[in-house]
Amino acid sequence: MRPPLVTVIVPGWNIAEFAPAALDSLRAQTLVAWRALLVDDGSGDGTGAVFARYADLDDRFRLVPHGRRRGLGAARNTALDLVETPYLGFLDADDVMTPRALELLVGSLEESGSDLAVGAYVRLRPDGDGYLPGPVQPWVAEATSPRRTGVTLDGHPEATGNVVAWSKVSRTAFWRAHGLRFPEGVLYEDQAVAQRMYTLARAFDVLPDVVVQWRVRADGTSITQREADGDVFLACLEAMRDGLAVLAAHDPARRARAGQILRMDVPRLQTIADAHPDASLRSRLAAFAHEVQALASPV
Repeated sequence: MRPPLVTVIVPGWNIAEFAPAALDSLRAQTLVAWRALLVDDGSGDGTGAVFARYADLDDRFRLVPHGRRRGLGAARNTALDLVETPYLGFLDADDVMTPRALELLVGSLEESGSDLAVGAYVRLRPDGDGYLPGPVQPWVAEATSPRRTGVTLDGHPEATGNVVAWSKVSRTAFWRAHGLRFPEGVLYEDQAVAQRMYTLARAFDVLPDVVVQWRVRADGTSITQREADGDVFLACLEAMRDGLAVLAAHDPARRARAGQILRMDVPRLQTIADAHPDASLRSRLAAFAHEVQALASPV
């Protein structure tokens, strides 16, 4: 077997129910030259036991335990320090990677020489006793379709709509050269990091192929399903604000991202704020929307 090309960082906290599907999706990859770092972030539900079982089953998995919960950003950072392969990617332990994901993303980088490759994703929604994948949403398609190789942020500003860590594979040397890390102790930690990746990349590739199925949990416990919690709501606003700040020197990209936030995020959050007993959320959202509207307008 050839030496591993890519390390997939898989953080997990209390996701024992879903982790087997995520890890099975890695074992089903058509590109077999991978390694995975399984970071159990102080789980109390048996997640660590699931990770340990897979590490015993397949030596491409390595268990990395946190003795206490430190958060998603810290879990990813712990694993980043352990990566020894030319490429790295991410998979949340409640999601599913499609079989050709690593083949396509790594293959694109091998051919193009770009710093990162970005794929499409779909939501995996509850359906009866199981989950079914949905269609590619419009903002995902805008970011990843049609296929482009060796582009820059100024050439493809719509890429900024893809703000998740787990739909990308990038060069490990790219992370190390720029000291890229995830913020710790915050929610929505992907967003500013994703925008930094776009702004720092010499070039990147986008692929319309679906590489990950993003699970919408039936019990509603994932962060993006808890935006009616006031703290989560405000964290969402702050993450989008931070991401826009990263794009300050790239006006077309900042306008593209601001326009997407106004179309997709503000209406969703407005519905939540209108039904929330804390009236301050409505005023905070109104102020944020005003800021973003100014950024979306041509200078």
